[in-house]
Amino acid sequence: MYQPGVQSKQKNPRVKVLDPDIDYSKAKSVHSISSWWGIGGIFIVLVVGNITSYANSHLPDGLRNAHLTNFPNAFIAERAWKDLKILNDFGPKPTGTYTNEVLAVDFLNREISYIDQLKNRNQQLLVQNQIVSGGYVGVYMNKSAANVYRNVQNVVVKLVGRSESSSRHALLLNCHFDSVAGSPGASDDVGSCAVMLEVLRVLSRQSELNRYSIIFLFNGAEETPLQASHGFISKHPWAADVRAFINLESAGSGGKEMLFQSGPKHPWLIEAYAKAVPYPYAQAAAEEIFQSGVIPSDTDFRVFRDVGRIPGMDFAHTANGYRYHTRYDSIEYIPLSVLQRTGDNILALTKTIANGEELGSTERYAQGYMVFFDFLGLFFVSYSADVGLMINLSVVLLSIIIPFLSLARSTSGTHGRQIRSETMIGFLATFLGAGASGVLAFFIGVQLDAIGRPMSWYSSMNLILGVYCCPALLCQCLVHLLCNRLFGNKTTPLSLALKVQARLNGVNLFWGMITLGITFTGYRLAYIFMVLILCSLCSSILISMFGLQNTVHKWLLLHVLFQLVALAWSTQFYHILMNMFVPITGRIGSSINPDVIIGTLASFAALFSCSYLTPLLFLLKKTDKLIGELVAITVIALVLASSTHVGFPYRDDAFKAPAVQRHYITHTVRKFYDYNGGERFTDSGFLLQELDRNAKKTIEGIAMPDVVTPMREISACKKELFCAIPFYSIWHQVLFENYWLPGPAPVVRQMVTVSLREKEQLNEHEHRLHLVLKGSFQCSLIIGPKAGASVKDWSLLKELPAPIEFNGQRGHFVLLTAGVESAPMNITLDIRHELKQYDGPLIDLLVTTTHWEYRKEHTPVFNRLLARVPAWAHVVPSVAAVNSYTF
Repeated sequence: MYQPGVQSKQKNPRVKVLDPDIDYSKAKSVHSISSWWGIGGIFIVLVVGNITSYANSHLPDGLRNAHLTNFPNAFIAERAWKDLKILNDFGPKPTGTYTNEVLAVDFLNREISYIDQLKNRNQQLLVQNQIVSGGYVGVYMNKSAANVYRNVQNVVVKLVGRSESSSRHALLLNCHFDSVAGSPGASDDVGSCAVMLEVLRVLSRQSELNRYSIIFLFNGAEETPLQASHGFISKHPWAADVRAFINLESAGSGGKEMLFQSGPKHPWLIEAYAKAVPYPYAQAAAEEIFQSGVIPSDTDFRVFRDVGRIPGMDFAHTANGYRYHTRYDSIEYIPLSVLQRTGDNILALTKTIANGEELGSTERYAQGYMVFFDFLGLFFVSYSADVGLMINLSVVLLSIIIPFLSLARSTSGTHGRQIRSETMIGFLATFLGAGASGVLAFFIGVQLDAIGRPMSWYSSMNLILGVYCCPALLCQCLVHLLCNRLFGNKTTPLSLALKVQARLNGVNLFWGMITLGITFTGYRLAYIFMVLILCSLCSSILISMFGLQNTVHKWLLLHVLFQLVALAWSTQFYHILMNMFVPITGRIGSSINPDVIIGTLASFAALFSCSYLTPLLFLLKKTDKLIGELVAITVIALVLASSTHVGFPYRDDAFKAPAVQRHYITHTVRKFYDYNGGERFTDSGFLLQELDRNAKKTIEGIAMPDVVTPMREISACKKELFCAIPFYSIWHQVLFENYWLPGPAPVVRQMVTVSLREKEQLNEHEHRLHLVLKGSFQCSLIIGPKAGASVKDWSLLKELPAPIEFNGQRGHFVLLTAGVESAPMNITLDIRHELKQYDGPLIDLLVTTTHWEYRKEHTPVFNRLLARVPAWAHVVPSVAAVNSYTF
């Protein structure tokens, strides 16, 4: 065996070999490791991934009433759970229904009165029931619509603070008790209301007053969307007192509540979170992803921030997104531990903010943005974006410079060129491997879709590891081997250990460039990559300090130890991404191939998790075992995904883990009136909405033996405004494909109607239409000007939104929600026509009334159609009446 520092007297003596490391009796490098370590490395990745999965889902035990003696000032999950059960058992609570406007409101008022009776005598509770009307223009996915509400309800409670007499500054806590149709809304969002009731209960029983008042807003119209919060912040007298808010939401069912939006600016809120919460779960990256618009949801945070100009914090439960907005969002899936964790965090945060000096002068503390994140819930890190810039820059530069200097020192500075060459090979292999694995993931996604097996991983997320992560890792390994063959120097004087460390420095260079690129474009999520690089930097520093660069396996041990931390960091994000985006693919429509989305994310996750492990394959005596295992896993996973029931996307609740396909089916009657008010014709049928890539096959099965017609191909699309489709949400139904199935008319006993009271000529080009809208139900209006005409103004809102284009037509969309029953509504429209003294028809007006919880009125034909919906699907049935007018 050769000794370090001794020149070779065999094999090319003219080459100065720094560390001859070939054992010629075995023809292997002394730095090599057993081929089985390749398989062991995959096992280590899976073990760490399972640990982080457990950490992401682990919750504290829930406290019960029996614990009150020992914890008199604690959040008691059992009390909150009892409140949740009552709200849950009311069933679905869409705005305007009896369950929402009467049962839920009565329960909240009754429970608040009990809290008031049992409060500490030093405390003062003020309660107001707000019934409010108003509206705003909403913009979602570049489409504008008027969002008008009438008589929606808020239950508002103020826990008066010490400063009330001098400074009425207050902290706002918000939840919503309404739900979507077909869902009890246990997590979204009456669970949050139950948490707020318990927080109010605990704070009201303490003897000492909080420094500032706390306002608890239980709002009754969030899903419609964001209407009751708008009514509070724009019209309630207490709204002017609010200086900061905490919004409690859900995009899943149970699990941890994530802090995913804060501010804007106001870093003191993050500092309060860091100081207060016992169980941190927060990512600045989630904030930037959510605000990019890629997630098809929104929260009251937008209203408080944009309309009220108030800083705040947005929390949401994101686990089990399969149950979100379905019948499975029920108390059955909300254990005490979920309420306990959320309650402990929100109670502590509320007390910290309500007693801090910042709430008294929030603008003084509006000083930029914060980078924040937790590590497996073990600890929380936060610092300013300016500090983050310096940290990112320092870590990146040091991670490249220190390993290079360390390796150069180990060669006495004589082989800098070879080290640079190996570093660039490592960078190139990582870069090309990333691109190649992304292309492979795209190809697999397209092929699975082509053979009719998209979303095979939907209810079996472990399939993603085999279908996408394994091929990505295999591709990256092969690219590294190929780059080594094409660009590697077979006569390099560097030992195998030094060569691999130089290749690892190339990985540093790859992630460093990405980190700096993201940093200098102003995004804070660069910290994700910075932490990954930091783990490598720490191992490099220790290796250099102890002079382990050219040792046999000692440097490798240090590197792997720090990579365990990096794996915990990276697999944490794998679970966050998959738990968030996999369920979302079930509600993004059919036009996007979901396998491309998930495949791309999985390919990135494989690179992110294993990029610092992949170059270690050169240490293996043989790579065939590793390559063979990756190939075998990939083949098995693809066979399971494409040819077996394992790859069937959906599951019912037989194993208490439902992952359902979503459907909206609307039984519709349509009446068309001419300019003189006479009825042109009437028809009826069913509208079926396509929410995911597989929905069309299910819809066709439900309709059999009849045949459904794509919405844009029905005869009404040729001559009627917006195809006379019962649009309840312009954002969803314009973006998604819909299908029409002719059928008998539904029973619609009450509907919204519009009549012309007066037509007034303002000048030679402009007319004013005085319309009367009768009916107190959720409805939508589409106002389509005739050729040559345009809407110049209206009485619905101060602002006139831009018209929406659909089917080659332009129209203004209005979502009109009614809470408590409302009187007839007068509407004026100012219409301009390009012709002088024009006296013909000016607009087409489409009015759609939608009845969500109308099951008692379902016809036998509709019930038979609904009975054909598979058990693994969730259907939201509704009944709609469409009236088409010309004025």
